[in-house]
Amino acid sequence: MRKGNILLACLNESFVYNRKSCLFHQLFGLWTKEWIYLGSTISGQEEIYIFIDEVQLIEEWEKSVNSYSQDYTEEYELFISGSSSRMLSGELATLLSGRYVQFPVYPFSYQEYTEIRHLEQNRESYMGYMNTGGIPELFVLPEKQEVQRNYLSALKDTILLKDIIQRYSIRDPRLLEDLFAFLVGNASNLVSIGNIVNYFKSQGRKTGYDAVAAYIGYIEDSFLAYRCERFDLRGKEILSGTAKYYINDLAFKNFLYPGTAYGVGYKLENLVYLELLRAGYDVYTGCAKEKEVDFIAWKGDRTIYLQSTYMLVYEQTVRREYASLEAIQDNYEKLVVSLDDFCLPSHEGIRHVRGVGTAWVVVKGAERRKYPYNLDKK
Repeated sequence: MRKGNILLACLNESFVYNRKSCLFHQLFGLWTKEWIYLGSTISGQEEIYIFIDEVQLIEEWEKSVNSYSQDYTEEYELFISGSSSRMLSGELATLLSGRYVQFPVYPFSYQEYTEIRHLEQNRESYMGYMNTGGIPELFVLPEKQEVQRNYLSALKDTILLKDIIQRYSIRDPRLLEDLFAFLVGNASNLVSIGNIVNYFKSQGRKTGYDAVAAYIGYIEDSFLAYRCERFDLRGKEILSGTAKYYINDLAFKNFLYPGTAYGVGYKLENLVYLELLRAGYDVYTGCAKEKEVDFIAWKGDRTIYLQSTYMLVYEQTVRREYASLEAIQDNYEKLVVSLDDFCLPSHEGIRHVRGVGTAWVVVKGAERRKYPYNLDKK
């Protein structure tokens, strides 16, 4: 890295760090409380690094960013972040076409969790991660459930009741919040908009298909939840109607909606989905010969079919998880992920890997033992 000036703009705090304060005024016409220079010590040619958080709060920010991205007289490195998936769509994508690199930022992974907490990677620490979450603020707040719950409640309210309502014309804020609670409680389950509408109607709530579909779309746009489309392996097409939803972080379930019926297996599936996203995969849920496949993951020329389950303790569980992958008639990778302390040997091209560990999507060597069950079809 070369020596440079660092400009950090945090709009919700209203402060900026930079030696050349005029630059930020030229960019956005904003006045701030104080200016502090932060410099690097590595020798070389000087550059200016600009970091702007929650950039979508600035009206027509993309025009200023575009003008400076084309200014070849100064060496600017601009880093912009925001909390809307539509931030780089439409006019902005046209303005910045070919001049930006986009990458998502997720809550801390299990590997990051163990590094920050100075923990060994084992089932105990994984369960600790699963039962708390990876939202960064949880690592600096006092480890008191009430404090953590209050923070997450405020975070949820800020996104749902402030950001979304201000950005869109929300007529029923209560429905928006209840829909988020529904998605948390039904994460990892196949649902449809029609199912959700019928559920709320059964609870005496008056709502319609269009409103529910729009509100869930807003929740997705804010990155609170992800929609995982269903893919038909036989017809090679995405199926409309049903899909699975996964939440951005299990902390929302653990601290805000702990009463929802939600086993360890569902939590593991949510974490596996997020790990695949972090690794850069396009992820779908699949069906093959009337069998459900938890995940189909594509990245470049690599395809992975994957089942996740808490533990392969019972023969019935082993048969169920392996049967879905056995129904797929091709030679791409097939994995079963669990939290067992061992790995079963490969069977019919299907590999068993432990969810505990780093980068399990790249299968590493693991302790193996003889199958306790006969998996040959009867």
